[in-house]
Amino acid sequence: MMIYPLEGKRIWLAGHGGMVGRALARQLQKEDATVLVRTRQELDLADYKATFEWIGDNKPDTVIVAAAQVSGIIGNQLYPADHLYNNLVVAMNIIHAAHQHKVEKLLYLGSSCIYPKFAEIPINEDSLLSGPLEPTNEGYAIAKITGLKLAELYRQQYGHDFISVMPTNMYGPGDNFDPETSHVIPGLIQRIHHAKINGADSITIWGTGTPMREMLHVDDGAEAMLHVLKNYSGKGHINIGSGVDWTILELAEAVCRTVGFEGKVECDKSKPDGTARKLMNSDKLRALRWAPKIGLEEGLRDAYDWYLREVWAGGTA
Repeated sequence: MMIYPLEGKRIWLAGHGGMVGRALARQLQKEDATVLVRTRQELDLADYKATFEWIGDNKPDTVIVAAAQVSGIIGNQLYPADHLYNNLVVAMNIIHAAHQHKVEKLLYLGSSCIYPKFAEIPINEDSLLSGPLEPTNEGYAIAKITGLKLAELYRQQYGHDFISVMPTNMYGPGDNFDPETSHVIPGLIQRIHHAKINGADSITIWGTGTPMREMLHVDDGAEAMLHVLKNYSGKGHINIGSGVDWTILELAEAVCRTVGFEGKVECDKSKPDGTARKLMNSDKLRALRWAPKIGLEEGLRDAYDWYLREVWAGGTA
């Protein structure tokens, strides 16, 4: 039985412009709810007074915290302080303002990078804070851990129905294809498409190609998050994952097939690999009777079609 129906709710989707935010907005269109959004120009989430007043004026019943500064391994290494500060301020401002206005329910979105570098695979929710983090994304991870703990402790101290989910690596329409700050899948799509257009004989990926990454199409991820929002109320966070992982080399080869690039994939072993494997245990999610629907090949085609239509055709990448 659903414990928190969204019918008739006023839902503030903070971070609606990002890939995950857009997917959540698409899923929320299926609900009989009023979705509230504001652009960065309309509302600066780093400004607590503005955030507090906006919630007071608009009176959302539900808040979804999808706003975040995100990057891939390069961006995380170049801007670690920015990732820590910006994500920390946004989490603190929204969660505290939601507390002060007694918002009915809040869903905070974390990231699988919150888990220790050497966590046992598959990674259970209780692995949090059991060991050191991956150094290349420590700033972002610490900010996300703090947001999760804020939601958890406001729940503990004040009895608020604040919950958190930890999504795995997601990809799909609306992704960030910037070569400096993109994640694995969009970075590969952008580079392999360029290699195809330029008639290159090969593309080079960072590291050995052996690290393994779990992937989830963003529409599956958004559906899972709303499923948790409607069907879960508890202290612990819930992993959102596909339950399947691939090596970076396998992902690169799959993108080559999707793009139609027939050149070689070479590995630059002088570059860092990052975490060896990041497969999460999503048993708690499965117990809520949710499972993904979109396979990797179908998902990559969807992501590549969006890239061609919205990014490449627009001359921005």
